[in-house]
Amino acid sequence: MPAMGTYEHLIEEFEAMTRDAERVQRETLKKIIESNSETEYLQKWGLNGRTDPQDFKSCIPLATHADFEPYIQRIADGDKSPLLTIQPITVLSLSSGTTNGRQKFVPFNDNLLALTVQIFGISGAYRAHWFPIMRGGRALEFVYSSKPRHTKGGFLACPATTNVFSSAEYKMAKKSSQITACSPEEVVFGLDSRQSLYCHLLCGLIYSNEVQYVSSSFSYSILDAIGTFEQVWEELCTDIRDGKLSERITITSIRACVSILLKPDPDLADEIYEKCKNMEESNWYGVIPKLWPNAKYVYSIMTGSMEPYLRKLRHYAGDLPLVSADYGASEGWVGANIDPTTPPESTTFTVIPNLAYFEFIPLHWNSKFDEIDLPNPNGQHTESEPVGLTEVKVGEEYEVVFTTFAGLYRYRLGDIVKVAGFYNSTPQLSYICRKNLLLAVNIDKTTEKELQISVEKATQLFREGSVQLVDFTSYADLATEPGHYVIFWELSGTMEEKILNKCCSVMDESFVDGGYISSRKAKTIGPLELCIVEMGTFKKILDHYLSIGAAVSQFKTPRCINSNPALFDILNNGVIQKHFSTFLS
Repeated sequence: MPAMGTYEHLIEEFEAMTRDAERVQRETLKKIIESNSETEYLQKWGLNGRTDPQDFKSCIPLATHADFEPYIQRIADGDKSPLLTIQPITVLSLSSGTTNGRQKFVPFNDNLLALTVQIFGISGAYRAHWFPIMRGGRALEFVYSSKPRHTKGGFLACPATTNVFSSAEYKMAKKSSQITACSPEEVVFGLDSRQSLYCHLLCGLIYSNEVQYVSSSFSYSILDAIGTFEQVWEELCTDIRDGKLSERITITSIRACVSILLKPDPDLADEIYEKCKNMEESNWYGVIPKLWPNAKYVYSIMTGSMEPYLRKLRHYAGDLPLVSADYGASEGWVGANIDPTTPPESTTFTVIPNLAYFEFIPLHWNSKFDEIDLPNPNGQHTESEPVGLTEVKVGEEYEVVFTTFAGLYRYRLGDIVKVAGFYNSTPQLSYICRKNLLLAVNIDKTTEKELQISVEKATQLFREGSVQLVDFTSYADLATEPGHYVIFWELSGTMEEKILNKCCSVMDESFVDGGYISSRKAKTIGPLELCIVEMGTFKKILDHYLSIGAAVSQFKTPRCINSNPALFDILNNGVIQKHFSTFLS
């Protein structure tokens, strides 16, 4: 978030870039190649320092993470030679592993850090324009680090969020924004996310009247925080009333810094207590603005796999605007949300043309995955030719490819986006889904978005204010004959069996695209199975990822678990009910 006096300047710079996106793209590619032409990777493909986009595309092949893994592993093992970049790789980012069940190393350097600060500044400038906030106010940020790992070669490997939060550049940018976090750094870097969460809540209550916005990296973390608050609010009130920190906080550094902030305040404790007693009766509706009355908005990533949480988040936020954060990944950034007044479901991301060199592989609805991934009869992959940033067409869908300053060249990000329009000469993208998050049994290919729509249709059968869907995931069971989809639900209470049976059938008949219905009619896909798991099962999934080094800040519930045995065990051990669809029976 920029300082109030500087956001106009950031917007002017962004406007200038987007008015001439093609030129900026050429300059960006030139900078990347000139900086790294002597690297082993670019030398291998014979680019020989040529910076023209056509030369670059003709020499350098499209690639996935698997193509870069041998180079990244050599870096992790201590190879100091210029493998991917001339500028040293300072640390390695560690992905959450929620997409494919396996964490991966991603190169991270000072260039990528600078671009991260840049995109935060641009989107922050637009938020400051639409939602002016008080200088000297505070932000309640539910952000966390995780325990860093060291590779064989001595490299620090940790989540990208930890790399950013711990950097001097990010801290300086935060300081210049004139907005202070409620929690001290020791809370963010405390290495026990549950103790950090408790203290985030406590610090937020101490500064309750100063909080200008509530944020997290992903909206899941806000729901996790408020859900925890429902359980511990009385203990928090006791801490504030007595001015003494709960014994549950055992990490010395966290105890020391939070205890300094905590003074006896019976009036504040009584005020919070009365608010909470009243909110318990209304199922905590509007808890965020009631506890933090001067907050202007709630801010986090709310698109993609976070969309299913929007209903619950709106319940907690009441009338406060929900603002979706920018579009990026561990590998790099794509675009900023420059219209924070747009509801999350309609958010588009404006591509910032100097973040990377962008390409887009065109997709077509009837064969959008086949033409990328399936070989033709001659054994060669059929593939549409990628187009440049300014060559995309409104209304069309594409797979994102980018070349970054951190050493990834023509890297297939694996995201499917739709071009919603243009801002000046740069496209605005709607996020659709991950390409590789597919349910498939026969000729069907069901995306994360299609799964989400199916689940939403089924949950419309729930009575208003009754049981709620806590979380869900899925897999394609190929061990049965024929194979079938299995959907796991965790519910906030018990539901009538006849309603769950109906929900199961509604989901089954909702998969209208990709060959599913025709396969069901031909009995080459069996009836959909709905498994209800006991309360706390998805919390065990979170705990599993935290145990392998992921941070709460970057956690996303995997919507498809086809290749993750550990999650199979957690979910199957939690099943308490099974229902089968009667659609087409």
